[in-house]
Formats: sequence, structure tokens, C-alpha cells
Amino acid sequence: MSSALDIFRALGDATRLRILALIRSMELSVGELAQVLGQSQPRVSRHVKILADAGLVERRKEGSWVFVALGRPEVVGPVAAGLDAWGGDHWTIADAARLAAVRADRDANAAAWFEARAEEWDAIRSLHVADSEVEAAMAAMVGDQSIGTLIDIGTGTGRMLELFGERATQALGIDRSSEMLRLARAKLGGRAELRQADLYALPLADGAADLAILHHVLHFAEAPAAAIMEAARVLGRGGRLLIADFAPHDREDLRVKDAHVRLGFADEQVAAWFAAAGLTLAASDTLKGGELTVKLWLGRKSGVRLRAVGEAA
Repeated sequence: MSSALDIFRALGDATRLRILALIRSMELSVGELAQVLGQSQPRVSRHVKILADAGLVERRKEGSWVFVALGRPEVVGPVAAGLDAWGGDHWTIADAARLAAVRADRDANAAAWFEARAEEWDAIRSLHVADSEVEAAMAAMVGDQSIGTLIDIGTGTGRMLELFGERATQALGIDRSSEMLRLARAKLGGRAELRQADLYALPLADGAADLAILHHVLHFAEAPAAAIMEAARVLGRGGRLLIADFAPHDREDLRVKDAHVRLGFADEQVAAWFAAAGLTLAASDTLKGGELTVKLWLGRKSGVRLRAVGEAA
């Protein structure tokens, strides 16, 4: 825990106060902070380092970009309460306007990316039932209760965080692609935490999550059993893992065109992987339509780890 002296020293500069105020609105890259503040990136980086050393912010590298997020709640919370009580300064209105411009840039870049790839997305979607049907079935399987801590593994553009994030006390999306995370940030506008990470090494402690989602991710995984085992690791007792993916199919062209590693999964496969990870298959659903059948599997953690990765199912 940072000392009070470290924290007040870090805040003893107008630029650093502005950075903290901006990061409270949304996670930003160092470049975006420099754009809003009208300062050079090296100078902003130095200020960010001081704030990070005091525990007020965290830095996360994604490709060639460095993103800045709020630090631990126990450090930031008292400071934020004090700043709110003391009120804003003259720079807050101007910074808010420039931040809006950064958000507009993100939206424009995201729109351009999707426009360039619209035919690819439409081609794969035409093979199965509508996304709206899949999402409705997922929502029905999760139920109406509050979620607690949600982790969306392979979040892509953040659609699952949009769908379930408002019902979670904490929502985290992870993806290996820095490009996808930038698109998710444009879509979510700071409504969830996003991190670049691998689905085989999730940035959460054991038992920290209540619901984990793998939405059309598993067929890209070289080791699906290991991905499920890692998802189960971060679930607490009674936590749930929801998988949406394809039933077995013979569209070999998807391996080449769309980098699919696995051509769908059988119920028996998923049930065995769940059992090895200490999960019970609580529910499943089949959504037929088009050439590909979409499957949903919901696993619930019993609190007992039955087998390690690589052991016989």
C-alpha cells in the first residue's frame, strides 16, 4: 500500500491531477492522454510513471500501445472522494471536450475497421442462426440474477460485456488482440475493464470470478481443454462457465479462410473437459439453422478439482 506522502506527492502537479481525472472517465492510452493534454508522449509517460509508483494508476502494454487505468480501489477511492468533494478546476471542461474528441476518433476507427471486413463477418454469420437468437438463448441460460464478477474470455469487440456487463458488479474483458481491444474500448466507453492477456493465463486470482464466458472462442483454441481448465481456475465455488460454439461440422474451408483450429465440439467432449476442470454440466442448448449448428454449454464449479490437464477424461 502506498503511503499518504507518496500519494500527495504524486498529486502535487496539475498535469497529474488532470490525468487522474481523465482516467476516472475511461481507460486511455498514453498517446490519447497526450492528445487531450496537449503535451508530448514522453512527458505524459513520466507523469504516468509517478502516478503508477504511487498506486493511483496502472499501466498495461498492448502491442506498441500503453494503456493507463485506475489503480487499486483502496488507493484511488479516498483520493477520488476528496477530489469530488473539493470540486473541479477550470481545466475540467476543456479536458472533457477534448476527451469527447478522442472518443469520436475511436468510434470512427472502429466503424472503418468493420466496414473493411463486413463481407467476412457476414459470410460466417450467414452459416448459422442469427446472433440475436444466440444471445437470447445465452441470456436465458444465465438467468436474471445478478452476476457478480464477470470475465469475458476472448472478448473481441466486447459484445458479451455489452450484453451482461450491466448486471455484473465487476466486468473484465480479455483478448490477445490489441486491435480488438481498441474496438471494444470504442464500443464500451469505459463501462468495463479491458486487458490484453492470453486465455491460457488469465489475469485473475483463483476463485475470483462468478461467471466466465467463451463466446465463439473455443474453435480458435489449440488446446480447448486447457482453456476450459484455466477458465475454471478463476471461478469461485458455484461459479459458472458459459460456452457458445459450434457443434461438429465438416466445413474444412473454415480452417483456411477463418483460422478455425477445431471444427466444432461434441457434447461428450465438452462434458469430459468440464469434469476434468471440476465443472458439472448444468445445462446445454442446441440452436439449429444454416450449415452450422450453434451449441451452448453451461458448467458449474463444484469446488473440487478432479483432474489435471493432460490426464485421461
